[in-house]
Parts: sequence; C-alpha cells; structure tokens
Amino acid sequence: MKIAYFDCFSGASGDMILGSLMDAGLSLERVKSELAKLKLSHYDLTVQEVSRKGISGSQALVIVQEDHHHHHHRHLSDLKEIIGTSPLLDSVKEKSLAVFNRLAEAEAKVHGIGIEHVHFHEVGAMDAIIDVVGAVAGIEALGVQRIYSSPLHLGTGTVECAHGTLPIPAPATAELVQGKPVYSTGVQGELLTPTGAALLTTLAVDFGPMPPMTLERVGYGAGTVDVAIPNLLRIAIGETGQGFEGYEVESVAVIETAIDDMNPQIYDHLMQKLLGIGVLDVYLVPLHMKKSRPGTQLTVLCRPDAVNRVADIVYAETTTIGLRWRIENRIKLQREIQSVETAYGLVRVKVAKINDRRVNLSPEYEDCKRVAVEQEVPLNEVLNVVRSAAVHSF
Repeated sequence: MKIAYFDCFSGASGDMILGSLMDAGLSLERVKSELAKLKLSHYDLTVQEVSRKGISGSQALVIVQEDHHHHHHRHLSDLKEIIGTSPLLDSVKEKSLAVFNRLAEAEAKVHGIGIEHVHFHEVGAMDAIIDVVGAVAGIEALGVQRIYSSPLHLGTGTVECAHGTLPIPAPATAELVQGKPVYSTGVQGELLTPTGAALLTTLAVDFGPMPPMTLERVGYGAGTVDVAIPNLLRIAIGETGQGFEGYEVESVAVIETAIDDMNPQIYDHLMQKLLGIGVLDVYLVPLHMKKSRPGTQLTVLCRPDAVNRVADIVYAETTTIGLRWRIENRIKLQREIQSVETAYGLVRVKVAKINDRRVNLSPEYEDCKRVAVEQEVPLNEVLNVVRSAAVHSF
C-alpha cells in the first residue's frame, strides 16, 4: 500500500501541502487539468523552486484576479455546487467537500452561527478551493492510499486577518485540531493555517511518528513567510508493509501498568471509560508480583495521539502512580461493517478481507445481544443464524 507522511515541523498550509506534492513528483500540468474540471476562471497556478534556510522546496503560487472576485462571498452551498457537479473523481469530490464541511463547522462554532451562514470571501475561497481540490486530486494522482501526519506545530503570537488581530493558533484552527497532538516551540508566526489544519485533520488517519515504509519520494512544500526555522512542509511517500501485501499496517500506542492494591470491582468501570473514548482494546492479565502479592496488569491499545487522554483516565480511576508506554507496529486484516438480512431483521456483520478476498465473518455482538433480548431467543441461536446468513450473502 502506498502511503504518505506529512512531517509538519514548520506547520502546514494549503499551499504548502500542494507544493510538497509537486516537489515529490506531481506535475503542475496534472494539477491544472484536474482544477480545470471546476470551471473556475480568472486565476492561475504556478510553482517555483525556492530555498528556506538552505533547504530547497517548491512553492505553489495561486494568483487570483482580485478585480474580478473581490465583490462577492461564497457559502458552503456554493462550494458544494462547484465541486459536487464537476467531473472530478467521486473520491476527490467527497474528500474535498469533507474538508470544506469540516472547515465550515469550525468557523460556524467560532462565530456562533449556523454552518449554512458561514461565508468565505471570494478571493480567499478561490485560494482555498485551488489548494484543497488540488491537494486531494494530487494525492489521488500520486496513487497514495493512506495519509499519516506528525504532531502539528502551531507557532505562537498573533496574526492579522479580516476580523482584526487574533491569537495563534487562530480560533478556527484551534477548533480543527481538537483531539490531535499539537505543540509550539515559541517560533513566532502562524505556522498552521485553518486550511492546512482542515486538510490534515480530515485526510490523515493517524498523527504520530512516521509509520514503517520503504521510502520512495521526499518533497518539500514552501510557505510564504520567513520564520526562525525552515518554513517547509516535508512529505515522505513510500510503500508500507513490505512482505505484508493485502494487510493494513499501522502504528499503535501500548500503555501498561501493574496494580496490586486496588478493589478489582473498579476495573469494569475503568474499562468502560476507556472504551468510551475510543481506545482500540483494553485487557487485564493476572500477575504474581513481588512479596508474593497477587496483582493485575492493565494493558491499553490506542492511537498514538490518545496516550495523554488514556493516562488522565487511568491515573484518575486507579491507584497506579506510573505508566509504561511505547509505539508498536501492527498488521491487520482489511475490515468493513456490512448489514445482512436475517430472520430477525437487519444485523451488522464485521467482514475481514485480504485483497478483497473474505477470510472471516464476525456478527456484531451488541446487535445480536439486542435481538436476543427483544425477541426472547437464545443469543447463541442468533449468532448462528446471522453467521449463516452472512456466509450466503457476502
């Protein structure tokens, strides 16, 4: 599987993402041919080689004829019309619209208005459309199937915009990166823009260290402002899972602690809280600890960006005073949830595949449990009926 990793050591913006893709091999002509499908006019897109603190990169330049555009505003519905009715690939349209929808939701919350009332100044909207659609189409053109990102460098200080002087990160950016790992090193300036944040938080499946890959290409997308560090966004593109064809490969955080002085009834409550924030798994293993004390090892698997949230819950709900954690790689079967018609109605089934070949079926336990309770039939019978229906349907 071909993946891309965005190393946001100097933040990210829409034009930096587009520039990094072109520096990694995406041709300007290909981007322009995709953007032409939007039927927009009075703009141009160019790319030029620049240097930032001695490192060369590509700067994507969007030139908008402001005399033609500055009198109007565009709403989310207008962007949906422009993108949704274009002959772009469905995957490009869906992802581009998801980015704008996420951006509009953030702006709506910041300004306390409905999402349908959010408007983009015409010039800014043109910039954003070109950056977003160009980036999404470019990722598709390069054959990238999955996106990963490093933690996001925000910058610090203030930024001038249409609403006046705002703190960094800008309010919309702060909304967009909630739940994602971010940091600031004191570098003055807006390193992460709302458009960059919307693209990465929509497209990236994980935020953390670079996943294992056979590296094929590296590109640098340049920002426009000169800051204390190289104002570049680095993209690494490569094949993941060498020897793991047909599997999904990802990095997960493993958090562990051994506990020997806690009421075991608390574990049920703890596990429910952890599962409630979306951890991948949580389990308990009995231990024989020092001084012959019986104990329990708590192990939690989660996304790397969730380590802090898990730690907060474990420290609040248990007696432990220390946690171990590490990043591990795992391979897993491709999986999807499908619904199957049974004698008890529609029930969801998890289908596991390798290269689109089904290798396992697992009825969703909670669905089967609900059916068993509602229709007063044995749970084991429901599981058997659902599995049999799924085998003959999929």
